[in-house]
Amino acid sequence: KICGLGLMESQTTEKKATTSGKDDKKDKKKMEEDMKLLKGFNRSQHVDFIIGLDKKTDTFEYHVMEHLRMSGIYWGATCMDLMGKLDKMDKKSIIKFVFACEHSSGGFSGNIGHDPHLLYTLSAVQILAIFGEMDKLDKEKVADYVAGLQQKDGSFFGDKWGEIDTRFSYCALNCLRLLGKLNKIDVKKATAFVAKCRNFDGGFGAVPGAESHSGQIFCCVAALAIGGALNEIDANLLGWWLCERQLPCGGLNGRPEKREDVCYSWWVLSALSILDKIPWIQREKLAKFIIGCQDSKDGGISDRPGNMPDVFHTFFGVAALSLLGYPTFKKIDPVFALPEHTMKELKIEKLYPEY
Repeated sequence: KICGLGLMESQTTEKKATTSGKDDKKDKKKMEEDMKLLKGFNRSQHVDFIIGLDKKTDTFEYHVMEHLRMSGIYWGATCMDLMGKLDKMDKKSIIKFVFACEHSSGGFSGNIGHDPHLLYTLSAVQILAIFGEMDKLDKEKVADYVAGLQQKDGSFFGDKWGEIDTRFSYCALNCLRLLGKLNKIDVKKATAFVAKCRNFDGGFGAVPGAESHSGQIFCCVAALAIGGALNEIDANLLGWWLCERQLPCGGLNGRPEKREDVCYSWWVLSALSILDKIPWIQREKLAKFIIGCQDSKDGGISDRPGNMPDVFHTFFGVAALSLLGYPTFKKIDPVFALPEHTMKELKIEKLYPEY
């Protein structure tokens, strides 16, 4: 029996060694393939593109983005961080701008002189988190502003004008968790409202009864993750709906019968990541699509090949490559849409499995 046991242990050890060797070769081959694909990624051009955005004040794009400049800075800064180039951003000017958009209510606006809104309040908090400046924030005041937008049914207004949307539920839960102030709201009611927005196909809409859409699905899945209510999701049904968003070109769309768009690389992938179903889409085809949407001359990434690049699609393209596990990019948290190292610094636990 002792000899038999010893033989079994020897065979098991030998099998483990063989399996380990095969895994190492597989990992090495995957790394080589990934690095080969990334040779086509124009990192330095994208860095220059983002840095130069604030200098192009005479362009149409600069002026049409005036109302959401706060979010533009968040997209640009997070993208730069994921590419390991955050130090090239003008931190002092950015922080000054953020606080110039602060209001007495505790909310932040998209630009100086604009009205405060939940969307831009979250972006402001995310920017401060990225640059390690959360201590400069009056967390209590900001949390009170966010909490004051919750309604009796658990939903949230985006601002004082009363629009309701599951995007705002996500913004509120995300913002308050970053501030460590989730206790300011009724989390159970907040997640219950989001759950009411679930549809027969497993997806989620902006309000109860609204069409399922990838952007809303990300917001709802992430909101439920923060609120500890992922049990409200039919993971297999929703995972199937999400993986069906991939088209023959490799890109993803936001809903059935629509065209591919780089931004959905994030909306779809982040939800799949939280649900632990990223392998349900074709990884390399999506990565090739994203890289094919680069502007080879001026840098930046567009919605689809041949179109004008912008910071929105540049960020979501880079964030998707990070979620797909491509090397040379820092990892991003699919729930809070911030670099993982930022979340560690804030001491906020992961709410998703590793890919």
